[in-house]
Amino acid sequence: MEKFNICVVGAGYVGLVTGTCLAELGHRVVCVDSDPRKLKALRSRNIPIYEPGLDKLFLRNIKAGRLRFAASVEEGMGAGTRQAQVVFIAVGTPPRPDGSADLSAVEAVAEAVARSMRDYTVLVDKSTVPVETGDWVSKTVARFSRKGVPYDVVSNPEFLAEGTAVNDFLNPDRVVFGVTSPRAEAVMRKIYAGIKAPILVTDVKSAELIKHASNSFLATKISYINAVAAICEKVGADVTLVAKGMGLDRRIGDKFLRPGLGFGGFCFPKDLEAFYWLSRQKGYDFQLLKTVKDINEHAKAWVLRKVEENLWNLEGKTVALLGLAFKPNTDDMRFAPAVDIVRMLRERKVSLRAYDPVSQPIARSMPELKGVKFCRDPYHCVTGADAAALVTEWPQFKDLDLKKVKRLMRVPLLLDGRNLFDPAVVRAAGFTYCSVGRP
Repeated sequence: MEKFNICVVGAGYVGLVTGTCLAELGHRVVCVDSDPRKLKALRSRNIPIYEPGLDKLFLRNIKAGRLRFAASVEEGMGAGTRQAQVVFIAVGTPPRPDGSADLSAVEAVAEAVARSMRDYTVLVDKSTVPVETGDWVSKTVARFSRKGVPYDVVSNPEFLAEGTAVNDFLNPDRVVFGVTSPRAEAVMRKIYAGIKAPILVTDVKSAELIKHASNSFLATKISYINAVAAICEKVGADVTLVAKGMGLDRRIGDKFLRPGLGFGGFCFPKDLEAFYWLSRQKGYDFQLLKTVKDINEHAKAWVLRKVEENLWNLEGKTVALLGLAFKPNTDDMRFAPAVDIVRMLRERKVSLRAYDPVSQPIARSMPELKGVKFCRDPYHCVTGADAAALVTEWPQFKDLDLKKVKRLMRVPLLLDGRNLFDPAVVRAAGFTYCSVGRP
């Protein structure tokens, strides 16, 4: 297996996992990040994100000399025998107010790479970007590179789920890369030679669309089952049984058919908005995507609806939130449903207490969560509460001593926003219990 000198620009959730896993495959990797605090942490062998399994690979590849860190693209690309042959662009593409993706960081990296490359270089878009980004990256490189230096731009969308990102990279369902030349395809095949998975080679635009189309479809499945859950609540059916019956159909499958408080994180909401914005820009109103978003907003309001149904007047009442991160096994609070739930409850002048086993340090620093009392453990969190709402299905919450929880609460009202608990067990413990789409 041929080894490459690789520069990964951006050391966030995608970039750091990508860089570490590429080093695990044997390549020589330099991760670049402009944040001095993050860079200091990385060079001190501390991972600034929470991702199960990443720490062992991270330390192993640093010790092996295959993983290093740099403060600039120029430094990361190196020189001589260490000159980067491949650059992965893994910087953020945050949403603008109109839903479009802010690609200024991608453009800045493309320009920096163009000014630094001395020989044939493959620029790989790993960030989630809208279709036609590859064309703009190529134009930028052509504008700022030395005359005659050859290059190729590749789209290599990531399919990493936070909490399972390491396994998703090393054991993926598929590897996709969109290329413009046989030379670039050959390089990408060699880079991924250590991965056993189907490889789909496409043109660049098709590869770019695959990511947005995939994430938007998964978001659609989540919103669909949440809409079904709303109907189940009205007629007294059990959405978990409905979902099981649907999932046994091999054409549908059981993945992403778990009802709850809607989807969050930095991928699904952002990609859905970007895909909808793009469709309108190109003259097609992809209204299904707007409906998916509307259903998701309705799902996030479930806690407020149930609190109002059970507690009548909310001003001065106390609600305990169990979990804050948008999903278990991550500390990511970006677009987490908990943030909107807090906003809705605070508008009703509810006092809020919260506990999350991992994301709490990040949550404390968020202006949107100012005024929330953060607690040392779940029992401290529910003390004196008029309702406890399970927001994130951390597995340790399932092992709570329900009798102790009931004893500590002012009113034994448990709102299970992720259907983690067995309804019969919770009700037997003396709670008024509500779950999503279950009687």
